[in-house]
Amino acid sequence: MTMTLQTIHPVDTTPIVASPGSEDLDPLWRAIVDESRARGNDIHLPISFAYAERLCDAYPDADALVVRVAILLHDTGWARVDGSRIISEGFAGDWRTADVRFEHERHGCDIAREVLPPLGFDDEFVTRVTAIIDGHDTRPESRSIEDSLVRDADRLWRFTPAGIALASGWFGLTPAKYVRRLRVEIVPELLTQAAVEMAEAELGRSEALLKTEQLS
Repeated sequence: MTMTLQTIHPVDTTPIVASPGSEDLDPLWRAIVDESRARGNDIHLPISFAYAERLCDAYPDADALVVRVAILLHDTGWARVDGSRIISEGFAGDWRTADVRFEHERHGCDIAREVLPPLGFDDEFVTRVTAIIDGHDTRPESRSIEDSLVRDADRLWRFTPAGIALASGWFGLTPAKYVRRLRVEIVPELLTQAAVEMAEAELGRSEALLKTEQLS
């Protein structure tokens, strides 16, 4: 994928841990506590959510609520996938087309349809959210600016020390090998100028902190 979305707005590249926490979606967070326990979601989702909020600031034409709700829910479907298959099938071989990838997207859409209406979200909104969740890993193209921001936020968490620690283990790589993979494979997949700037800044800090040059 190539970078397609430029921005004239400021891009916040400070450490993601400095992001202030928003509280308006706290009821939704509480509704997916059980789903957050699967595959490191209780780390992955909050960090990705923080990046999504920064991307919305850089692209104010996007519907920020759709982006924020979609990123919050996008990987909840892993909780309904056989845990023994998540790593063995979802992070090995041609992992982007593994059946479990499609399964977790379908389950994520189901969860969105279950948890959003009781919180006051209407059918049209739920449909917009599920259209992003369905295909966020497996569909090659983005279909909207909101879709693009969710896809980039989903990737940006990998550049943090926490993301590197978790994902390098999932892929059976050392942190040093994984950060090289981030530079070669993931940065070129980012769809927005803002995400590229955030990724490069965060990865530089992570490489220094984790001594990846010395420990390669």
